[in-house]
Amino acid sequence: MDVKCAFLNGELEETVYVEQPPGFVNEKFPEHCYILDKAVYGLKQAPRAWYETLTKFLKQSNFKQGAVDPTLFRKKVGDHLMMVQIYVDDIIFGSTDPKLTVEFKALMETKFEMSSMGPINFFLGLNVVQNSAGVFINQEAFTKKLLTKFGMTGGSKAKVPMAFGTKLKPSLDEPAADQTLYRGMIGSLLYLTSSRPDIMFAVCYCARYQSNPRTSHMTAVKNIFRYLQNTTSLGIWYPANKGFFVQAFTDSDLGGCSLDLKSTSGGCQFLDRKLVSWQSRKQTCVSLSTAEAEYIAAATCTSQVLWIQSQLRDYGVNMKKIPIYCDSESAIRICHNPVQHSKTKHIALRYHFIKDHIEEGNIEIHFVKTTEQLADIFTKALAEIPFMNILRGLGMMEAHNVPSSS
Repeated sequence: MDVKCAFLNGELEETVYVEQPPGFVNEKFPEHCYILDKAVYGLKQAPRAWYETLTKFLKQSNFKQGAVDPTLFRKKVGDHLMMVQIYVDDIIFGSTDPKLTVEFKALMETKFEMSSMGPINFFLGLNVVQNSAGVFINQEAFTKKLLTKFGMTGGSKAKVPMAFGTKLKPSLDEPAADQTLYRGMIGSLLYLTSSRPDIMFAVCYCARYQSNPRTSHMTAVKNIFRYLQNTTSLGIWYPANKGFFVQAFTDSDLGGCSLDLKSTSGGCQFLDRKLVSWQSRKQTCVSLSTAEAEYIAAATCTSQVLWIQSQLRDYGVNMKKIPIYCDSESAIRICHNPVQHSKTKHIALRYHFIKDHIEEGNIEIHFVKTTEQLADIFTKALAEIPFMNILRGLGMMEAHNVPSSS
């Protein structure tokens, strides 16, 4: 659903004066100005005024605003739930009862001039396919646009975004690459990672060299594009299961960055085995052991899990003892040991909050075999076979393999 001229509906709380626009100057009072009754486009207060007006209207209609995400609204009617997500003038809504969606559409039309787009199939660059079997999301159109933009439309046999064992270095003795082109390619790929966790590590790894890219760095970025040529329609499949639980995987390498020897934390979180968020980021301090690197990565993953936990409360769901899977037994022991000793004193205090949340029962740390560690794809370049196995574990598939309506 789209709101026509959304900002013009914003009601201003403060007094705003504007000059008389060219062509509409009052001949009797050419030096006078106008006082705005409502917001207009170009006014810096317009977005805030629009959100406040819409929020006020929805609250008056018995919707509850999300505490974590203020653009999320929910309304419970009996055993059914109505969800509304706002993005500027675009509104995505759905309900467990089709009657509530019809009522919501009629409600919005009483206040604003609306245009209904029907079932969502494209939003913010995301292609969305829905059927009774589930929902499939990818960025095929955007991927093809990128390949054309950067002249990478030829055939390719690349099976992985980054060759196994690749280690990028500053390589100052190599010829410099076009910095503007390099940054443009990285920026475009970063946007693509919103639906492509398979390229997350490779893109973030190459992004570390944007200040002074060399030919080897450009080669690595082009290899990501060659991989995309083979997987333009790859996306994430969300099957229509009825289970409802959260689980997470956390992993880390040790000193993987050649610039400063800092480790990379990787994590992914699932809702009923459906991938909902993922991370690949360089740690802020140098780890002295694998256990320390894994422990810091687990703390980062815990922060994300706690955010998801808070977000679920906006949906009326309170979940405890969320399992986090780690492949380091040493890191798990540190998480459960409330006593600081010589081997952990040097770890920054901000990472030790994980122990409190284990004691409070918010999360649980479990061991998982390295071969079953799904977060491994966010910490290093993998060989083809383990890479493909993890993709299946993440729920990724090509568009032509999406199950039809059941």
